[in-house]
Amino acid sequence: MLRQGGRAALALMSLQLLLWHESATIEVPQDPKILAELKQPPTITKQSVKDYIVDPRDNIIIECEAKGNPVPMFSWRRNGKFFNIGKDPRVTMRKRSGTLEIGFRNGGRPEDYEGEYQCFASNEHGVALSNKILLRVSKAPLWPKEVLDPVVVTEGMALVLPCNPPPGLPPPFTFWMNSMMSPIPQDKRVSKGLNGDLYFSNVVAHDANDDYSCNARFPFTHTIQQKNPFTLKILTNEPYNDTFYNASDPYGGRKVSESTPTFLSPLGTESSKMVLRDEQLLLECIAAGLPTPTIKWFKKGGDLPGRKVKFENYNKTLKVINVSEEDAGEYVCMANNHLGSIRHSIFVQVKAAPYWLDKPTNLVLAPEDNGRLVCRANGNPKPSIQWLINGQPINSSLPNPSQQMMGDTIIFRSVQMGSSAVYQCNASNQHGYLLANAFVSVLDMPPRMLGPKNQLIKVIENNRTFLDCPFFGSPLPDLRWFKNGQGSGLDGGLYRVYLNGTLEIKRARVEDEGTYTCLANNILGMAENQVRLEVKEPTRIIGAPEHQSAIRGSTVRFECKVKSDASLPVSVVWTKDDKPLHQGWRLKKDGESLTISNINEGDEGTYTCDVKSEIDQDSASARLVVLGRPDPPMDLDLSDPAARSVRLTWIPGNDHRSPIAEFLVQFEENHWEPGRWQDLATYPGDLNSVILQLAPFVNYQFRVIAVNAVGRSEPSYPSPRYKTSSAAPDVIPRGLRGWGSDKNNMEITWEPLLDLEKNGPNLHYVVWWRRKDSDAEWDNVTTIGTKVVVHNTKTYVPYEIKIQATNDIGPGPESNVVIGYSGEDKPKNAPTELRISKVDSTKGHIHWKPVDPVSVQGELKEYKLYYSRESSHAPGLLVRKENKTKGFYTTMAEPSVILSGLVPFSRYKMFMVVANTRYEGPPSNVVEFSTKEGVPDAPRFFRINRRSFDTIHLQWDKPLEPNGIVIGYRLKYHTVNGSREGRPQMETFPPNVTEYTMRLPDRSTRYNFYLSALTQVGAGEVFAEESPFFANEAYIDQVDIATQGWFIGLMCAIALIILILLIVCFIKRSRGGKYPVRDKKELPLDSVDQKDPDGSFDYQSDEDNKPLQGSQTSLEGHVKESDDSLVDYGEGGDGQFNEDGSFIGQYTVKKDKDETEGNESSEATSPVNAIYSLA
Repeated sequence: MLRQGGRAALALMSLQLLLWHESATIEVPQDPKILAELKQPPTITKQSVKDYIVDPRDNIIIECEAKGNPVPMFSWRRNGKFFNIGKDPRVTMRKRSGTLEIGFRNGGRPEDYEGEYQCFASNEHGVALSNKILLRVSKAPLWPKEVLDPVVVTEGMALVLPCNPPPGLPPPFTFWMNSMMSPIPQDKRVSKGLNGDLYFSNVVAHDANDDYSCNARFPFTHTIQQKNPFTLKILTNEPYNDTFYNASDPYGGRKVSESTPTFLSPLGTESSKMVLRDEQLLLECIAAGLPTPTIKWFKKGGDLPGRKVKFENYNKTLKVINVSEEDAGEYVCMANNHLGSIRHSIFVQVKAAPYWLDKPTNLVLAPEDNGRLVCRANGNPKPSIQWLINGQPINSSLPNPSQQMMGDTIIFRSVQMGSSAVYQCNASNQHGYLLANAFVSVLDMPPRMLGPKNQLIKVIENNRTFLDCPFFGSPLPDLRWFKNGQGSGLDGGLYRVYLNGTLEIKRARVEDEGTYTCLANNILGMAENQVRLEVKEPTRIIGAPEHQSAIRGSTVRFECKVKSDASLPVSVVWTKDDKPLHQGWRLKKDGESLTISNINEGDEGTYTCDVKSEIDQDSASARLVVLGRPDPPMDLDLSDPAARSVRLTWIPGNDHRSPIAEFLVQFEENHWEPGRWQDLATYPGDLNSVILQLAPFVNYQFRVIAVNAVGRSEPSYPSPRYKTSSAAPDVIPRGLRGWGSDKNNMEITWEPLLDLEKNGPNLHYVVWWRRKDSDAEWDNVTTIGTKVVVHNTKTYVPYEIKIQATNDIGPGPESNVVIGYSGEDKPKNAPTELRISKVDSTKGHIHWKPVDPVSVQGELKEYKLYYSRESSHAPGLLVRKENKTKGFYTTMAEPSVILSGLVPFSRYKMFMVVANTRYEGPPSNVVEFSTKEGVPDAPRFFRINRRSFDTIHLQWDKPLEPNGIVIGYRLKYHTVNGSREGRPQMETFPPNVTEYTMRLPDRSTRYNFYLSALTQVGAGEVFAEESPFFANEAYIDQVDIATQGWFIGLMCAIALIILILLIVCFIKRSRGGKYPVRDKKELPLDSVDQKDPDGSFDYQSDEDNKPLQGSQTSLEGHVKESDDSLVDYGEGGDGQFNEDGSFIGQYTVKKDKDETEGNESSEATSPVNAIYSLA
């Protein structure tokens, strides 16, 4: 029954958790004003460690700090009872703190204050608890007095020297030393165990000593206690010489009985070990035996945790750091030597003090909110959970209907003001405990705006933008955004409102500028703030500086073109290698550019253009590399001499930041051209030792030039001279040929060998020749020249020719046989039956019978056709006669070729000859032919003129080459409006018409025209023109305002009023009045007539009032330049007046005014301006 009831309660609890809705906890901002007013339960901020060991020589300080509002009060419990601090004069508490200070200046023992302490921090909203702090005083006891008998052991046996340090707090660190305070050497055979004992796997005679002393160092008191020393005596079977010790043979050749391994620690075959989670596990196996055993470790059922395992003490200690539950199991250590092996199993259990799975955290709630505190911990064994409220068990506190405890969770429902408290969760098992404080604060506060008021935010266009509106209130206020104080809240689409009040504009645009209002409200009130947003163009570098490589001493310029918002000041700063630049005579900053004059190696680096505005920035960098010509190579050396080679070695000079691409080796010889340096060879820039291939019979010296991208270095100093021995020629003379300079001879010529190809003294040439395809003996001659003439040959006969160079050392190689010919003569015969067929307007097919090849008397070069245009069939067209030729090479029996490029509708003559390389033969028969009619060329010219506002006049001339009988002209045209073309139209004209006037349907319409001449064959080449822009087109458009009815009526009324005024003025003048002469002319007519002091009106004379042409007087009486006037429409001479002032002349019209001022203001067409020009 009880088990069934427990299951039902668990099911009900799970259902409640599923149906229960938790409110979000309130995050209190760290705003000083809010924190000053915020009521908050205490929170422990600092405390001493749980296991607190103190030095007895110092005062005891037990820390306890806490925060809260109001400031917490502090009290302490010692050993579970109230600790009355005021009654103990040695104990004081720091101001505004719970930290205790216990002093012993006036006596007292620190041991009297050992115990368990706990701090309580309280205010009107709750009580927070510190951990239970176990205070203990560090102890460093002395070693007990004891008399140690000498230890006697037989050589080769195992030995353990016990340490047994006195128990201290904390435990001491032990180490072994001798009386000279030198550490006892430790190795695979001798080592200290975890318990401090000194283990010998086997002893040797050298171990005998009388001062093996164990030392204990106590960390808190910084004292070292020393145990009485052990005296160790070693029994040996044979005499032992202690003046000599060899580590490789510690027994000095003596026979010592060997033994199988046995364990000194731990004993037996099995043992167990318990370790706590997150601590380190230390397992030890020390074995005895001779030879000294080797220790190996492994874990049954799995591998050792590699990253956590360390082997120490010569593999005798296995250390596992940060132990976890999976490190539990059976660990096996094996000790072995060549006599055998043994094993020991250590069963490791991993227990765990409590550790947090879900530590409770502070909870700030508004009235009527829900919440929960969760306290989950784990351990081994599993810890028990205990809840406290304000330091008291929760079960003993007053019932609270708004809270319900469900295992490790406390649930709060509809919390009310005044229910703030501090809850403690205590998780404990036999290995330790955890204590956590978490307060529940019920807070009510009207909305508050935390950010600055009326902030101006400037952002970059198209950037993601955030408008912050930090706020706070309890209950948590609802927040909405408005733009320019209108419309509903902004959320969705381009906008997103975050829980912290920030408004995100996903992509800021110019139209997003304005004033944004954030409004926060809850049941206690409302608050608002405004943010003004301005969207700016981004600051960008549109022309970044470019990497440059420049020669030392030159000038470089880095350009950095910037585009930014006009309302944002921009600064351009140049840096070199991220360091500021300072201007000087060599370095100048001109706006956005940087110029460096007379550069040197120190100017090399990375130059960065940093452009900054108040809201964004951009940067771009470029690298400057300063280049220079390399220094000349040095220390030329010759080695490895041979008959035709020598090794040249040199040291390269400085390349001045431009890698050496190649080395040029030059030579000078003192026989043929002394003093002239010649190029010998080039080699890659990564070589500095090369073998030079040389010619015989030359006395060389060498120099080297380094070459990089900037240029060549100066030549190096010359090398020592090196002379090669003579040899027979190894080059065949080039350019061997035979040809006839006359019809009965043949000249044999060749190119002489170069000086460096002679290879020795007394160079000659041996030349052989004979008729081809004959068995005759070779004729030959020896000469030092470069030509041999063979006389009395037949005309154009082939010969075989060869040549050989020779000197005093011997002959060179013979050349291959070359075919040469004796001289040519004039061809004897002419081509016959020359004719033409398939003639059209520009080409025809030429036919003839070829000549006998023998009659050519030489090499057939071509059949050359001579032809000329005699006349044109077009009436009245005169042509210029021009002889032309065209060659055809063919060996066909009945050749046929195409003659192209003829002029249509023309008469031609032609004849043909055959030609060899020197002469032409007699002419063939003469042939006359005519080409057919073709399409004409383009008209000679095509002009478009405009003679009135609604017509254009087109004029052209006949083609230069009609290529037939012109039967007329075709005109195609279409309207043009930007990139759109209108419907094409066409006009045709007879051949005697060469002009056309076209009426325009619209004055502003423009056309494209295409004109071509026509023959019976078709239309010829097109002459395209576009109607030009006319200045008076814009003028025409502006005149249209004068055709409006309202404007005409207004102008007539003004003209009538002015006419009446003029009549009155004329009447006054005819009666006689006062007409003072003005000293200054061309003054404007005053808007109101001014009286003289005697009361008479001052009228200006007609001559004084005549305006300058092109000017007008405004209604305000000021003279200004006229855009146009009615004067421009007249055609007569200068305007004149009669004696009575009436207008009798006409205005002069300047033609260029229409063309240049047509786009000006239409104001000049006003009758008002015309009347004022008459005044």
